[in-house]
Amino acid sequence: MNTWREASPTARLLLVAVLFTGLTTFMFLPLLAIELTARGIAAGRTGFLVGLLAFSGQAFSLLTGLLVDRFGAHRVMAAGFLLRVLGYALLGLGGAGAPAPLVAGIVAVGVGGSLLGLSTKTLLVSQEGTDRRTMLALRSTFVNVGVVAGPALGAAVYPLGFGWILAACVLSHLVLGTRLVLRRSVTASRSRAVVGRAAAAPAADGAPTAPWTLRQWLPLCGLGVAYWAIYSQLNVLLPITANAMTGSAAAISVVFTANGLLVVLFQYTLLRHVFRRATARTLLVLGFLAFACAYATLIPLAGWYSLLAFVVPVTLAEMLIGPSLDEQAVNAAATRRTGLALGTMSAAGALGSLFGSSAGGYLLQSARGGSEVWLLLVGSSLAAAAICLLLPKVRTRHV
Repeated sequence: MNTWREASPTARLLLVAVLFTGLTTFMFLPLLAIELTARGIAAGRTGFLVGLLAFSGQAFSLLTGLLVDRFGAHRVMAAGFLLRVLGYALLGLGGAGAPAPLVAGIVAVGVGGSLLGLSTKTLLVSQEGTDRRTMLALRSTFVNVGVVAGPALGAAVYPLGFGWILAACVLSHLVLGTRLVLRRSVTASRSRAVVGRAAAAPAADGAPTAPWTLRQWLPLCGLGVAYWAIYSQLNVLLPITANAMTGSAAAISVVFTANGLLVVLFQYTLLRHVFRRATARTLLVLGFLAFACAYATLIPLAGWYSLLAFVVPVTLAEMLIGPSLDEQAVNAAATRRTGLALGTMSAAGALGSLFGSSAGGYLLQSARGGSEVWLLLVGSSLAAAAICLLLPKVRTRHV
């Protein structure tokens, strides 16, 4: 891959870190509730702890963005690695009789993940020699390798003991964190200069990109909320509907596996080559239209046919919208405010996930298994596509 060879050594190391931290995270995450229950923790408390992990990873997005801009992405990243190592270690000590280490470990892993995710993303879009869209596409691809392979690897290791999974998490974060911190000590001055220029990169025509006003930011934040509210139905409405349509509890696993594989195989090619010259605004419009097509396939409730037809357009929406929202945010940011811009989009995502998850179950109950809920999602997706046209049309510079 030419882009991999052309990327800076720091960019390659960051992508390797994204790959292995994602892999170990998804080894650990799907088995957490099972392990907590096996330790004698009640189901209600287990649900609270799993929710606390998600909250800790999302609630501090804005603060993390401010920290990145104030203290530098490298320092925030180092703090994220340290918190995660500490958190995984504490999780190994906690149990029904020792809740304090468990709660502290959950919070440390969640907050550490927030620090890591935002700081590495900021550093990737700040690298010289490769445009932002390419870096965001590669990051998404590497994350999804972990999403696909991590649960299978975790299931294979779990019979040996949950401690082995925690040890793999600790080891990967220690090695990668140490390597990145050491590399930072060699390239610190150059990195600071690059990060400072990231938000002020010129557009494709060479003209400088002025920071957006609040009035321009509001539609983008609204789209971030809308994207995650619509996407969250894959975790709320779709599992219930898939089971009802097919009579198989494994149906949703087929959807997620196919979705992850398609992202790994086509995310980079799609954004780097097929839509190379398209603006981020255009990609957002196409993405929300793909969402509308995806949910429209569920209106007939035609069993496996509807479910399999759903996979391709919903994956296309995910591949186009997620990186494009971040790209628009970075293009819109004022100088030295890249972290805050990405943190704002993460916070919008957290709000959208909360709203979507809360509303999804209520909608399904109100519709009583009918097609009204899918019609509503189709309409919401089309409305979001229309809102995209309110965004300024800014092209990303391609190096």
